[in-house]
Amino acid sequence: MLIKQPDDIKPSEITSKSDYLNRRAFMRNTGLLLGGAWVGAELLGSDAVMAATKKLEFMKKTTYGQGEKVTDFKYTSRYNNFYEFSLDKKGARKKAENFKTDPWSLEIAGEVEKKGVFQLEDILKPHTLEQRIYRFRCVEAWAMVVPWIGIPLASVLKQYQPTSKAKYVSFETLHDPAQMPGQKSGVLEWPYREGLRMDEAMHPLTFLAVGMYDETLPNQNGAPIRLVVPWKYGFKSIKSIVKIELTEKQPKTTWSDINNREYGFFANVNPEVDHPRWSQAKHRVLGGGVFSGKEKTKPFNGYEKEVSSLYKGMDLSQFF
Repeated sequence: MLIKQPDDIKPSEITSKSDYLNRRAFMRNTGLLLGGAWVGAELLGSDAVMAATKKLEFMKKTTYGQGEKVTDFKYTSRYNNFYEFSLDKKGARKKAENFKTDPWSLEIAGEVEKKGVFQLEDILKPHTLEQRIYRFRCVEAWAMVVPWIGIPLASVLKQYQPTSKAKYVSFETLHDPAQMPGQKSGVLEWPYREGLRMDEAMHPLTFLAVGMYDETLPNQNGAPIRLVVPWKYGFKSIKSIVKIELTEKQPKTTWSDINNREYGFFANVNPEVDHPRWSQAKHRVLGGGVFSGKEKTKPFNGYEKEVSSLYKGMDLSQFF
């Protein structure tokens, strides 16, 4: 299982941003083996491009993910799907460098008793923050293990008192083409939208992240607030959220609306259901090194014990 006891992960296994930046000479002169292909350090780009982050204090360390080998910051901060900035995984970081995330407001709408527009700091107080280490699965057969910092989504939703009509939760990313140059393209319908069933949203594993590796989120990783749903593929974990709406009907979601054959609404990690263009049966952990092999993909990304009851009686080859 991916949630393990006890405190058997060493602090040295988590690479801080400062430690990583001290490795510039190594990264400049050494190539990396990723996915069986030799790729030079230019894949990850120059160290000069790194938007400022701030140290997060007062967070509670948890036992989530203890025993997992945390992916090095140099990979998680430089291999990013964020189409609002760039279609290139290594290009989003540079184009997001000057993205303004402070101040940031979040609209709470729909089937709630308390709706309105709230400042982020009013929703997430420092004393509520906790760190969770989650394995995070990309649909392209890559995985990474990230120490996220944030708060369970359920804790936020309860503040605004969902009504009995609330069956789904929808999320919306900021729409600002002046800051997000990727939104000037027609590759997707903007703004980006995602959604969960209410029971998925209220599950204890579902997480709103405002940081990673003891600091605030880098812009390219979804600053200042993003969703993390560790048993689903990464595209469900929407970034730079500005609106959360509780609805009675299943909401529109960006990828499942434009290509439902490849990207279903549920997007649960299922090794028995292949993407039409590649297998999901195995994956590689990002940055695993020269001799890293493929790992067998576990149902629900290894969180089967915790979440499988949500889908009892469902045909997961149909509702993928």
